Amino acid sequence: MSSRARKLPLLASYAVVIPASILVAAPLVWLLVASLKTSEDFFGSVFLPAGDGFLGVAWDRLTLDNFRSLLARAGFVRALLSSMLLASVTATLATLVCAAAGYALARLAFRGKQAITWLVLGCMVVPAPLLLAPGFLVLFQLSLLDTFAGLILPALAPAFGVYLFRQATIGSVPKELLEAARIDGMGEVRIFWRVALPLLRPMVAAFMLITFLGMWNNFIQPQVVLQSAHKLPLAVMISQLKDAYSQDYGLMMAGTIASILPVALLFLFMQRDFVAGLTSGAVKG
Repeated sequence: MSSRARKLPLLASYAVVIPASILVAAPLVWLLVASLKTSEDFFGSVFLPAGDGFLGVAWDRLTLDNFRSLLARAGFVRALLSSMLLASVTATLATLVCAAAGYALARLAFRGKQAITWLVLGCMVVPAPLLLAPGFLVLFQLSLLDTFAGLILPALAPAFGVYLFRQATIGSVPKELLEAARIDGMGEVRIFWRVALPLLRPMVAAFMLITFLGMWNNFIQPQVVLQSAHKLPLAVMISQLKDAYSQDYGLMMAGTIASILPVALLFLFMQRDFVAGLTSGAVKG
């Protein structure tokens, strides 16, 4: 095969990937530029403000005032810390609970195992909005309204996570290895921590990222559970960056950038484990 023929698949890949990358990156670049524009330039130019500068752009009209106003705004830092707390605690605890439950469904023998597996599958098809009203009633009866626990506890054992770890355990944790550990005298809890969980590391990273993003971007549930304004997370706080009779779009774009940046950096650091984790769960069980 000639060198030209070998290059054709590579060129075809670039022909698909480059336009797709531009299509994905364009809204993010527009968002960043919009957060740097003044209120006058926000509607005066589609992208960069026109002027006499390099490439016909008025670079001197781009400003960081929107970010300064955002940091000075009451409640922003508190909402950011609330989102970090909720997302990190929920991601950690939910990952451990789902990993243990998925491991039990995949590798432990107990009465009712098949029924529980079907129940988990059934729960996966229930739309989340249908659970808002009954969930609110349960939290009210348990006196968990207006508390962070009222947001964290219902998210600790999602059916999707339990089934995902079940599939990952079937594909990544051999039965023979578990039997050898039992012969050596290890208990089930120790086997899970010392044998199964390290083998599930890619799925652990992937599910932690999925759960972190879900709680970080949670918008409806915090408004249902939390009544105190100082407890609201960043996603809700950004939606409130407007006055009754006016709206500072540049400030809202700056707030959106501030909410995107932490999770974007987290994904960049964990993207390899994220892809490997999703692949590890793609087996039949």
